[in-house]
Amino acid sequence: MATQAEFDDVPGTYLFDRHRSRQGYHLNMFFFSLMKAQNREAFLADEEKYLDRFPMSPEQRKAVLARDWLGMIKLGGNIYYMSKFGATLGRSFQYMAGAMSGVSQEQYADMMKAGGRSVEGNRSKAGHD
Repeated sequence: MATQAEFDDVPGTYLFDRHRSRQGYHLNMFFFSLMKAQNREAFLADEEKYLDRFPMSPEQRKAVLARDWLGMIKLGGNIYYMSKFGATLGRSFQYMAGAMSGVSQEQYADMMKAGGRSVEGNRSKAGHD
């Protein structure tokens, strides 16, 4: 079984393990709350007030308000729960993945159609195979 350190060595990889799960608990409960229409409406009506229901860290709250998709992942966000947030905002998985990759939704789709991101420079932060 791979260790956390091995995953940390792969650029752009943020393993959702028990540590991130614990870190992101309240963030993910916010995302999950958006399953209900009345909660989506309440969030969209007053984002800051709605977020007060969840004792997130200041960094998590800032990431939500800034729509920092990659930041939410790094702070313990679960991509499947995050999809509820994306859908609330009218955003697709493809849009979120593009934003996390630093490209537009269209550029991300083109990259995937062309076979994905090149492995060159994306295998290891330490530079080994």
